[in-house]
This record gives sequence, C-alpha cells and structure tokens, in this order.
Amino acid sequence: MKDNIPKSGFITDRNLILGLDLYQLTMGAAYYQYNLENSIEEKDDIAVFEYFVRRFPKNRNYLIFAGLEQLIFYLQKARFSEEIITYLRNKEIFQKIDSSFFDDYLPNFKFKIDVFSIKEGTFFFPNEPIIRVQGPIFHAQLVETFLLNVINFQIIIASKASRIKNISQNKTLLEFGTRRAHSPLAGIYAARASYIAGFDGTSNVIADFELGIRSVGTMAHSYVQKFEQEIESFKTYYDIYKENTVLLIDTYNIEKAAKKISIIGKDIKAVRIDSGDLINNSKKVRQILDKNGNNDILIVASSDLNEYKIKEILDNNAPIDAFGIGTELVTSKDDPTLSGVYKLIEYNKIPKIKISEEKIIIPGQKQVYRTYNNGMFIKDKISLKDEIPPENSTPLLIPIMKKGKLLYKIPKLSEVRDYCISNIEKLPKKYKKLNKIKFKEVEISDTLRLLLNSLIKEKKNE
Repeated sequence: MKDNIPKSGFITDRNLILGLDLYQLTMGAAYYQYNLENSIEEKDDIAVFEYFVRRFPKNRNYLIFAGLEQLIFYLQKARFSEEIITYLRNKEIFQKIDSSFFDDYLPNFKFKIDVFSIKEGTFFFPNEPIIRVQGPIFHAQLVETFLLNVINFQIIIASKASRIKNISQNKTLLEFGTRRAHSPLAGIYAARASYIAGFDGTSNVIADFELGIRSVGTMAHSYVQKFEQEIESFKTYYDIYKENTVLLIDTYNIEKAAKKISIIGKDIKAVRIDSGDLINNSKKVRQILDKNGNNDILIVASSDLNEYKIKEILDNNAPIDAFGIGTELVTSKDDPTLSGVYKLIEYNKIPKIKISEEKIIIPGQKQVYRTYNNGMFIKDKISLKDEIPPENSTPLLIPIMKKGKLLYKIPKLSEVRDYCISNIEKLPKKYKKLNKIKFKEVEISDTLRLLLNSLIKEKKNE
C-alpha cells in the first residue's frame, strides 16, 4: 500500500534553500551560463544589494528591526542537496543550462557573501539601508526572497508590538495570536518579534521550546462547558495547577464567577476576562475579589485588543494587570504589509540606480550615522560608506559575515529584547504617539545627493 500521508508543505532544513521565488533561480542560472560562455570568473561578478523600507505603515513614526538571526541561519545552513539538484535539473526551464551547473556548481554551493546590518531591536526610518549584502551576484541575488519574507514580517510585528508597549504603562503584555497568524511559522515569528519589542510572554509553545520565550496560558471556554457546574471546572483546574491557576470567568456570568473564586483558593494566580466591556467588567471583578480577600489575584484581559483599546482601558483606570493581544498584533491588522525592498545599488564597483515610476533607488554603498544629544536621538544621516562620518555620530551598519564566514556573535534573545527596550528609551516622546507626526530627521549627505542627481540625469538622457 502506498504511503497516504499528505504533504506538509513546511519549510525544513531539507528544502530551506528553496525558500525563494523561481526567478532567483532563473536569474542565477542565467548569470552562471553567461559567465561560462564569456569566461568570466565569479570573483569578477560582484554585486551589492541593500534592504530598506520605502515608507512607513499607517500611523507609524518609527520601525523596529527584527529577523536578522533567521537570515543568518539561512545563509549558514541553506544548501543544494542531491534531491533538490535533481529536481531543478529536470525542470523544463533549465534544459539549456550547462550540465556543470548541476554537476559541479550547485553541489559545492555555499553563500560567500559579506553582510552588514543594523542590530536587531534598533529603531530606524524609511529609506535607510538596514542590510547590505555583497558578493558574487548569484549568491547575493539568491538571498532576496527569504530575506524579504523573514525581515519584512518581523519588522512589522515588532513595530506594532512596540507601539503597544509604549502605551502599556508597564503592564504585563502577552502575545496570544498563534491561532490567528497566517501560518504556524508566522505564529512563531510573531512571538519572537513581539518579545524583542518588549512583550513578556507568548501562547506559542514552539517559541518557548525553540527560542526560550516563556509560554503562558489559561483555559478555554470548552473546559468550563465540559462540567455541569462552573465551580466544578474551577475546582478541578485549581486542584491540578494550584498557585499557577488562571481561570476564565466570562463563560456565563462574570460577576457570579468572580464570587465563586473565594471558594476555590486565595493563591489563585489570575482570572481572565475575554469579552464584553473590559473597563466596567474589570472594575466589578476587582471589587468582588477584593471584598472576598482575594486582593493578590491578578486580572488578565483579552478580546481583540490593540494599542488604541489598551490606551482607552488605561485612561479609564481599569484595574487590569495583564493584556493578551492576538489578532490585531500578529497580523498588524491596521496595516499588515511593509514596503521593504532589496535592490541592486552597485555592480563591480559601479553605482547603480533605478528611477522608474518615481521609485528611486539611492545608488552606492551607504552607511547610516546616528547622532544623539544627552542620550536622546537627534537625527540620522545617510552617507556613502567611505565618507567622513558626522561629528559625535555612531554608524548603525556593522559587519555580520565576511565571504560567508560569521563574524557576529549572535546575542541571546533576552539580550536583544533588553537592547530594544533601552534603544526605544532614546526616542523622544513625539515618536511614540499613536498618531502620525511630521518627520524630518533623516538627512542625505551632499556627496550622496550629488551622485544620485548625476545618475538620474545620466539615465534620463540615455
């Protein structure tokens, strides 16, 4: 009997190299074929690409960089196995590619690129180069789709989470969105990105097992519904989990459920409210709990929360100790896409530009220099990488890899989180507002602007 197990469609170490669009492979094979026919060595076929974000998502005043560790993993681990090479060899589109591509080149392929990047957890702004990749054009081109997929998603979630963190008044923040994420992998990356931005835990168990992010959970309404009496569901749960017990109290009647808590045990950790008027319900529950001597029991709120709802809750002094945020966070529901792009900016030391449809690409290898005053952010300046830096400025792009060799010591995820929180403290309050502000704090150096204008003029006159 044939194996009837369905295909998973998951990305694994086995197929990691194929986490790309087909045109990366068709371009790569074409580069190889052209070089072979023209006796061009790979060392003479060097491209430089930069990743940047064209514009802010809705109402954002800054972005948080996240996803570098997954990019490094891809560059260190992705390889063409014999199985994958056979698959590619048999595709019709590659039939005119020289057999040496499949026999010699792909079996020995490893990424031999230089990578520069800002640190994970760093705030940044549109049009600033965040990642620079340099190396043989086949290698540098192949990175595009995986980089954009992983980096774009984690940036937009980390940035959304940071907005929530800014208005949370140090309340406990829990990422509860795996079931609403667009895939199991998106759920894990959302947990990671929100943790970097300052969240305290996640419902995602893989994120705990693989990444060390503390997983937390309560119970579902189904647990309460299973029992004839609500209080019986509370008692059985408490008998098992004691001081770690978190009870869901809005299955039937919130106020009656809160009154039953005193019968269960005073060392219950928390109760959760997942529906209705969270402001009024939390006040009623707090009053009932305190009246019955349960002053130490915490109140957790969930139910389609976002930064605006949380602000309203806190502005009304609702006695909520922790927030569980799901759908609105893991989908960045108010603006779920990011205009992050990966563009060629130099080939064989010649600056390259793209100016079609007003989508101008700033040419040349660049560096971002950040200036602070008394520990607070003042401005960024984008310059060509070899320009003299502005006085008292700090370069943001640092070396990560050299010809495929990892130079960067990957920090613990908790260290990235701590860095991100301290980095955001350097942002003036105006950036942390929920509404859009006018933005003028990114400059372009005179030398870079001169290069840009000269190339625009040159291409328009061709």
